[in-house]
Order: sequence, then C-alpha cells, then structure tokens
Amino acid sequence: QVQLVESGGGLVQAGGSLRLSCAASGSIFSIDFMGWYRQAPGKERELVARLGSGGSTNYADSVKGRFTISRDNAAKNTVYLQMNNLKPEDTANYYCSARSTGINYWGQGTQVTVSS
Repeated sequence: QVQLVESGGGLVQAGGSLRLSCAASGSIFSIDFMGWYRQAPGKERELVARLGSGGSTNYADSVKGRFTISRDNAAKNTVYLQMNNLKPEDTANYYCSARSTGINYWGQGTQVTVSS
C-alpha cells in the first residue's frame, strides 16, 4: 500500500507559478512511477507529467516547456511539479499518482485555479 499527500495548490494569476508537492509513504521502495494528473470540470482526468524510478520523464504536450517534474534528491519519496507561465486552461484539480506492483495509487487532489 502507498499513501500520497499533495500540497501546494492555490489561486494564481495567468503567467504566474506554483509548485506542487507529493509525499509518498508506505511501500515506497516498490514504486516504479510517480506522476501528476489533472481533471477539470466536465473533462476526463489527463496525464500532466510522469517520472520513472530511473529518471525518465513524460509530459503532456500542453505543458511541455512550462512544467517540470522532479524528485527530492534527499527524500526520494517526494515528487514536485513546478508550474511556470500558468494559463487559465491549467485550472483543474491536480492529483498525484504512484504505481507500485502494478497498482495505481492516488492522492486526494489539490486545486489549482489560474485567473485571467
């Protein structure tokens, strides 16, 4: 079992920045992927960025060049999402996800609202 706790969401003006954090606990040594997804009202949940245990990354085309996913070098169980040049269309509930032994675990979500 893996537990995920997100923090860092909030309200920001377009062009601003936010950093989301996700701390994993439990069976963290079996995690092979951690990532961020988002879901806007009336839309399906979509992948934003993903980080593999070996350091590989994947980003949605809509956030490439603006968002960066990274892992805390000291606390390997913490993943960040640095979001720069935010746009109103980035407004959504952001969820941290971790895959462990083939099972996807989810955090409770943190709201990001970007005003124009």
